[in-house]
Amino acid sequence: MPYAIEVEHIKKTFKGKREVRALDGVSFSVEEGTVFGLLGPNGSGKTTAVRILTTILQPDSGSARVLGHDVCKKAGLVRSLIGLAGQYAAVDENLTGRENLVMVGNLNHLNKAVVGGRAKDLLEQFNLADAGDRPLKTYSGGMRRRLDLAAALVARPTVLFLDEPTTGLDPQSRNDLWEVIESLVGGGTTVLLTTQYLEEADRLASTLAVLDHGHVIADGTPAEMKADLGATVLEVGLSNLEDARRTGAVLDTIGPHSPMVNGTVVEVTVDNGPQAAMLGLRALDREGIVPTAFTLREPSLDDVFLSLTGHSTVEEAHTQEDGGSPRRGRRGRRLRAAEEALPIATGELS
Repeated sequence: MPYAIEVEHIKKTFKGKREVRALDGVSFSVEEGTVFGLLGPNGSGKTTAVRILTTILQPDSGSARVLGHDVCKKAGLVRSLIGLAGQYAAVDENLTGRENLVMVGNLNHLNKAVVGGRAKDLLEQFNLADAGDRPLKTYSGGMRRRLDLAAALVARPTVLFLDEPTTGLDPQSRNDLWEVIESLVGGGTTVLLTTQYLEEADRLASTLAVLDHGHVIADGTPAEMKADLGATVLEVGLSNLEDARRTGAVLDTIGPHSPMVNGTVVEVTVDNGPQAAMLGLRALDREGIVPTAFTLREPSLDDVFLSLTGHSTVEEAHTQEDGGSPRRGRRGRRLRAAEEALPIATGELS
């Protein structure tokens, strides 16, 4: 299957008071008519990658192509083929929802006879028909976000870039958007999706890449990534932080994998679920620790991410300037995460 997006050894550094290497030799490819998920915490380089692919930024080195066209040499052509919904709504609050969509259609030089119909269809598709003739200043944050996503679809792009598209949406609106994305892909659109929601990536993406500190540290299908973890997850809930700390130390003795303590929840991957659960429960009983919850479950993408990076997608990564060190790796590489959850420094880039 041909590739809609090809990225080869992209590097990008931002210079200022502190030099920040946002991307450090990133490579990946996206097959046509699929959803590609780009995962990573704040500061990992996701948005920088999207800005390069959508011609907003130029890389320091490496190359990137969209539908076979170099994003630097053929920037104008690339812009005519793509749609972009960034992290923040790029709409005019002094215009109505309908006027915003018509404006985007006019900027894309669409036939005037077509623009009105497209605006009507998109307002209905995103459940904004009743508010279509109201000024955006009267819209809620979620409504503005939905309109911004609708605007990215006015010109029926062949390749669509969605940078954390469901941030700020309520669960029903998020589910509605997922259905829209699935419908677009069913019609042949290629979607590159950045997200911090593992459930979103698991549902939509056929292939994934995990970014951390500007490096691709894992890639593959969601199923492959979870299979690579290759273990059941023992999850123990505790009533206080001290019991969680003690539980982490106790569970560290039942197998080769180090536990992750996150607040009052302790998780550890185990190779033999039932036997490890019995051993763990007996060990906790000997220490006088009474869990509030005790669960065995199959690994999720969140478990994969934690095993690779040592932190959650919704936490912000250490920058190297803040004393953090990049954890590098690839799919299948095991990185131990024995430390307790600590406050994490704010990253420079998302």
